Formats: sequence, C-alpha cells, structure tokens
Amino acid sequence: MSALTVETFLKEKGEALKLKLHEGKAGLSRAIKVSEINRPGLTFSGYLEHFSSERIQIIGLGEYSYLRSLTSEKRTEVFKKIFTFKDIPCCILSRGLKPLPEMLSAHKKNKVPLMTTELTTSSLMAELITYLEEKMAESTTMHGVLVNVYGLGVLIVGDAGIGKSECALELIKRNHMLVADDIVQIHRHSGGILIANRDETIQYHMELRGLGIIDVDRLFGVGFILDKSRIELVVRFEEWDPQKEYDRIGLEEKHTMILGIDIPEVIFPVRSGRNLAVLIEIASLNQQLKKRGFYSAKELNARLINMMSSKA
Repeated sequence: MSALTVETFLKEKGEALKLKLHEGKAGLSRAIKVSEINRPGLTFSGYLEHFSSERIQIIGLGEYSYLRSLTSEKRTEVFKKIFTFKDIPCCILSRGLKPLPEMLSAHKKNKVPLMTTELTTSSLMAELITYLEEKMAESTTMHGVLVNVYGLGVLIVGDAGIGKSECALELIKRNHMLVADDIVQIHRHSGGILIANRDETIQYHMELRGLGIIDVDRLFGVGFILDKSRIELVVRFEEWDPQKEYDRIGLEEKHTMILGIDIPEVIFPVRSGRNLAVLIEIASLNQQLKKRGFYSAKELNARLINMMSSKA
C-alpha cells in the first residue's frame, strides 16, 4: 500500500471537499499511510489505549461539542496528550466548525495540518473513504482487454496477436462497453474486490493489426466506453491444440489469482470459425447465473446420476 502526503491530498481533493487550511502548514509533508479514517471522540475523553493516530482525524459536531464543554486548561491538556502520538497526518473539522484557540495552538506547535470544511461529517467521511481506498489500494498492471458484458467485467488475456482486441471490437459492435485495451490497471479494494481502469496515455485507443490505431470513443460514441469496471471473470485465449483435452462439460471450476484474489476463469481455444464474441457473451451470462447459485453442468450431472441410480 503506497503512502501519500497531506500536501498531495490537499492539491487533489482540497477543492472538491471545500477544505481550508488553518494551521500546520509546516506539516504538509506528513504521510497518510492508511486508507481508514478516525473520529477521536473516545480519545478526547481520555481513553488513549486504542487511538488510531495514523489515520486522518475527523472532528464532527459531537466531538466539537464535547471539547467546548471543557475548560480551556482541560482542552490544552487533552491536545497535549493526543500529540504525544507523532504519526497523526492531519485533522479536519466538518460542518464549518470554527477551530478552538487551544486547537490552533496545539496544531501549530506540533506542525500537524488543521483543516475545516463546510461538508457534513457523513458526506466528508464518504468522500474521504472513497478517495483513500482508490488512491492507496494495492495495484498491478496486466496486458489484456477489459470489457463490460451484460454488466459483468470480463478481462480477456492471451498471447499477443491472438485476437483479443478484435474480439473486444466485435463485442462493442454488439452493444457492450470497452474499459481498457492493451494496458489494464487493476486495484484491489476492501472486500476482495478488483476494480480496473484504462491507462490515461492510451485512453480509448485500440490497435488492430492491418488497420492500425482507432479511437473507440470517436468511432462509436460515449455509450460504448466505461471509465472503470469490476473484474469478475477472466477469459483466456490460447491457440487450439488438437492434442490437448479441453473441458467440454464445465464441472471443474477454474480460477486465476490477481492481487491475491481468486477470479473465475474460462479458457477458450482459438481457431478459425469460432465466434469468440458470442462465447464471451454466453460465459458472462453463465457466470451471472453462478453468482445466483445456478450451475448448469452440476445440475445436469446430478440429474444423470439420479437417473442412473433409479434404473439400477
């Protein structure tokens, strides 16, 4: 998991989150090392044993009201204890709350950025969690094509020149959506979810051998492109090998590991005459059935076993 600085966070999200820096400018180089956030209500009351100091601290109306109920001396004591933790990245007051004098003094002394925003606490937290998870998620890059077929993210992989882009183009013509071609950037999110997007340099360009580079956005329109998609199925193209025994029933569930997550995988042998785009459509629909608990191959196999048992 990569770290970012408070300064980078301010540059990227300051305007969107309506953030205003009040104190601690000298601490803008502090690192934000985790994607979680914290509300230090218990910490303000004196319980420091499990204080998640490494997180961005959010002070809402509840925490602020408690601080205001304290005397100035008590507030100074509270902040003195809190800042014995040296890894606090920054603090944000929501709902347009005005920083208390003791708060400003403590942040200045300890060089910890203190910001305010007009956003409600819940809105601020939702925006922050989304941003931090995406920014700090474990990531990798894969060579392939990512398309969204019937709402399912399908990653097509295989050797160079085997026909991945041509198949994706056929899927686009069949009203499905392109996410990324050639370079697929994949991020692991909480809950074991893989979210992928395109490379910004390539955008929505595709390379087709014999034709060259095309712009899918301009050729087909915005309705056929997607900024990002969850990866829920991997389709692997490989050259047809007449000596190899391919799965013809589908009882065996295959998976491939991406960033430590098992993703269902199907292998399509490629040879002349096979309509790979249609096969991917069917694989996508079949995978959605499996997510709902319907396994066609297993159901047929169980029916045949029951039939043979009854005859016996």
